[in-house]
Amino acid sequence: MASLPAAVPTTAGRPEYTPNRVADPSYVRILDTTLRDGEQAPGAAMTAAQKLSIARQLVLLGVDVIDAGFPSSSPEELNAVKSIAAEVGSCAAAGSHVPVISAIARCNRRDIDAAWAAVGGARRPRICTFIATSEIHMKHKLRKSREEVVAIAGEMVAYARSVGFKDINFGAEDSLRSDKDFLCRVFGQAIKAGATTVVIADTVGCTLPSEIKALVSYVRANTPGIENAVISIHCHNDLGLANANTLAAIEAGAREVEVTVNGIGERAGNAALEEVVMAIKCRKELLGGIYTGINTKHISETSKMVVEYTELNVQPHKAIVGANAFSHESGIHQDGVLKFRGTYEFISREEIGLNQTNESAIVLGKLSGRHALKSRLSRLGYDVDGAELDAVFRKFKEWTGKKKRISDDEIEALVCSKPVQSQPIWSLGGVQVVHGTLGFSSATVKLINMEGKEKIASSSGIGPLDAAYKAIETIVQTPIKLVEYTNTPLDGINSIFSTQVVLSEDHSQLSAFPPIEKVNGDANDFGPSGKANGHSPSGKANGHAFSFNGSGEDADIVVSSVQAYLQALNRMLSMKYSI
Repeated sequence: MASLPAAVPTTAGRPEYTPNRVADPSYVRILDTTLRDGEQAPGAAMTAAQKLSIARQLVLLGVDVIDAGFPSSSPEELNAVKSIAAEVGSCAAAGSHVPVISAIARCNRRDIDAAWAAVGGARRPRICTFIATSEIHMKHKLRKSREEVVAIAGEMVAYARSVGFKDINFGAEDSLRSDKDFLCRVFGQAIKAGATTVVIADTVGCTLPSEIKALVSYVRANTPGIENAVISIHCHNDLGLANANTLAAIEAGAREVEVTVNGIGERAGNAALEEVVMAIKCRKELLGGIYTGINTKHISETSKMVVEYTELNVQPHKAIVGANAFSHESGIHQDGVLKFRGTYEFISREEIGLNQTNESAIVLGKLSGRHALKSRLSRLGYDVDGAELDAVFRKFKEWTGKKKRISDDEIEALVCSKPVQSQPIWSLGGVQVVHGTLGFSSATVKLINMEGKEKIASSSGIGPLDAAYKAIETIVQTPIKLVEYTNTPLDGINSIFSTQVVLSEDHSQLSAFPPIEKVNGDANDFGPSGKANGHSPSGKANGHAFSFNGSGEDADIVVSSVQAYLQALNRMLSMKYSI
């Protein structure tokens, strides 16, 4: 069996990139193929501008290789890949590295020429050229013999070198259904011709982890010249085992993994970047101390961007990035999390770029307990305890037996005999925004106080929400911090918008808010720090941290957002004045 290279010192946690070897045997390269294999998911097609935006985000995430696309598929795709190579693959943002930019090509001269035209201008250009090696593919798709496939592999890798590529990724399509000795022979021929990485591909996702592990070990032991190449693994998820298979391949010696954000891709998708990376980070002691160069704090933001651009929503129970990944409804779990998050949260939400309070992860329903209800009431500004809490809890249980979710307004109705406010301190009189592509947005807001007096203010901002919220702050003269913001269309393109916000008091400048086009997400969407105005989500009242939520619904996204903001603001002011 070929041995892994000896360890060498690393720079900034990432070994220096060498095409045909990974300098530190504990390091695993991350090749992200969201822009290529991920885009092949039905309905996931993206514009060139969207692909470029995701590529920029992948640099922040810290991926080693970006599989930018399939240049020979169309002139538009070639230009999209070329723009990524020219911008993302040529210069680094402050504090980041320059990733390898790869383009895929079938084993023919036309595809290889297109790949070089697309990525040749990058600082580290790479090609991934591939051909099928399984009997079923060679017979029914390629209609070629084994000898012909071996010859083509060697010839086309050599041609890729001749056009300028020094970093050549050779992939054997449908590796796991290939004869293993023939697979080793093809890989050996590709390495001899100049391949620097060989890819074992579970193209149809038919494999178990034990099979992957055995095959990687066999390839390492029986491929001529394998000591001069890196073994990469590419797994599909047809049996739901892509992530497990990828980890098994790493255990056997693979040192590059091909993954996609949110696990999107053909059919059931690919191995998910966020799940593979977090498994490595959290259980590295069981995987031989391996590590990656990924900055996991950008995972949540990257996932949201991919959802927005592909319109492929993440299922709520998806690991790491699903809406329920850090949510709790069981009373036992809620009680534990409210006391100490680590009781039921193995992964810290901050590690993936989320910035939430304990309470925001608590979902109130029929399985919730007293502790969770009391915590939510406190967040809404109500101090309920003892017999009163018992009575409120009994009513709460009656309601949750009849419906799945209880809104904050309904929670407040449970304690209506002890209201913090009898009427809103500020009501919305009207809002007017001017928004477009020429300069900043502006907003004029009219609020009505408890005496019925009108107050009007105007402000400008990065987007209409930024402008509207700044105008409100001008009127109320209270420093406010946005902790979370979510906006969801309820029924398609002509829907009502449902907005939820969480606010706390803050003594710094109000942060920037998202432009109107970006309507999904939380406080991570409001600045590169992943926090509203770069601060942690906690206001102060009598020495205790409080945050206040509000909701709004309207056919106009700005109106629904202002309604939600005012509801949370009124709750915050009511508690402040009652203390």
